[in-house]
Amino acid sequence: MYSVYVTRKLPGQGLDRLRSLCNVTIFPEDRNITKAELLGVIAQQDAVITMLADPIDAEVIAAGEKLKVIANYAVGFNNIDTAAASARGIAVVNTPDVLTDASADFAWALLLATARRAIEGDSLVRRGGFVGWAPELLVGVEVHGKTLGIVGAGRIGQAVARRALGFNMRTLYHNRSRLPDHVEKELNLTYADLGTLLKEADFVSLHCPLTPETRHLIGAAELRLMKPTAVLINTARGPVVDEAALVQALRERTIYGAGLDVYEAEPALHPGLAELSNVVLAPHIASAGMETRLKMVDLVVNDVLAVLQGERPRNLVNPQIF
Repeated sequence: MYSVYVTRKLPGQGLDRLRSLCNVTIFPEDRNITKAELLGVIAQQDAVITMLADPIDAEVIAAGEKLKVIANYAVGFNNIDTAAASARGIAVVNTPDVLTDASADFAWALLLATARRAIEGDSLVRRGGFVGWAPELLVGVEVHGKTLGIVGAGRIGQAVARRALGFNMRTLYHNRSRLPDHVEKELNLTYADLGTLLKEADFVSLHCPLTPETRHLIGAAELRLMKPTAVLINTARGPVVDEAALVQALRERTIYGAGLDVYEAEPALHPGLAELSNVVLAPHIASAGMETRLKMVDLVVNDVLAVLQGERPRNLVNPQIF
């Protein structure tokens, strides 16, 4: 019987199907597994279900002598050395598509909460500071009819743009390549270089993958291009933003505010970020809708079983091995 290691307890009963066919072990603690702990168990595993924070580097992969598949419970897979896995014939799979709408919804939740100062309002009411309506009480920036800039127009970026139609927004996008004409027309999208997008957008929402080219894509120079009334939203990857530069921009009111679900050194925050009132901080929960998370379990279980049974998995990151 095959052995499968799961680095974090997953929601629902989706692992029961895996247990009926494999020996399944779940890391027992409610925290990220360390590299040393992974090295201690990986040699005995035929498959491993990993989280985005798990360091699946070349050393860990080499230690997985029996390993046939690494299933990342996430869309991203920058935590996995895919070249090392491919060199050893190990399949790498992820969970695309199913979390598109949940992630787009949450980007909008951050956008609206930041623009209209919802978290500050909640805090004010809870501590007894609300003494009645006032003309200047927590005045924020409005959303309807403004300009949205989307950086990274993949599935999630396009889903965010689709929601902007309901707010009658002008939507700019920047992407590695232009989208087909019919997609631009359907979503009312206008292609722009990054500099133009940053200068003209009232809201900038990041949806690009983390690559060497996108690391610190938004730094001090880029933040200075943005309007002082602009809001930055990041539900992509933390290192896409230079967090030190962002803290300075928020502190100096170079931009109006930010809404973050991901962080450069996650789960740690850059010093000073937590003390700022003009940033909304979420604990990496953009995909945390129950329906979405259960579908993600099904995807990784299906693909793990496919590989173990000698079949091509549905969501293969490194297709060259099959």
